[in-house]
Amino acid sequence: MSDIADRVADSSRQDNVNRILDAADRLFRHYGYSKTNVADIARDLGMSPANIYRFFGSKSEIHQALMERMLTHRNDLAMEIANLPISAEERLRRYGHEEHQFTINVLTDQKKVHEMVVVALEHQWGVIEKHIDQLHIVLAKIISDGIASGEFVDQDPEMAARCFGACMVPLCHPQVAAQCMNKENRASPDELIEFAIRALKK
Repeated sequence: MSDIADRVADSSRQDNVNRILDAADRLFRHYGYSKTNVADIARDLGMSPANIYRFFGSKSEIHQALMERMLTHRNDLAMEIANLPISAEERLRRYGHEEHQFTINVLTDQKKVHEMVVVALEHQWGVIEKHIDQLHIVLAKIISDGIASGEFVDQDPEMAARCFGACMVPLCHPQVAAQCMNKENRASPDELIEFAIRALKK
């Protein structure tokens, strides 16, 4: 019975965590991260701030958990691209455009989400590093497939993945993308993606 009780307790805890994250996400998107505090989240849920602190030690921890949830979704979508039944070159092209489009959407349509991402980047939280590592795994898989099919020259796929990822920074890093947007003296998304793909063929 103790195992069942433990599972029920774990499920109940996760339900509460999800409720808190959903409320925080909704409030952060509406009012902004800096203008929302733990008391606001508690009020939205009809509970006391002390109840929130049973699950999260601070607003910062809630933010980190939200970022991890959002970036896990991005990693899953990237892996879906990696598994598409199309050429490795086309998968990399689609990956670059999808990552860029996500960043543009955050910058233009979801300004409050952009604030959340910028806060995470400024604090260099481990969740960001984990996200980058996961994207490198996705890219290495695509590049390995391309080497096996003869699309790309023989090379270290992990090193190539890091380099390809670095080429995508102006497209995927929200602060860099914002600075480069609509600048005539900066490479366009198509130019960067095609340049990076060509480098894998030499």
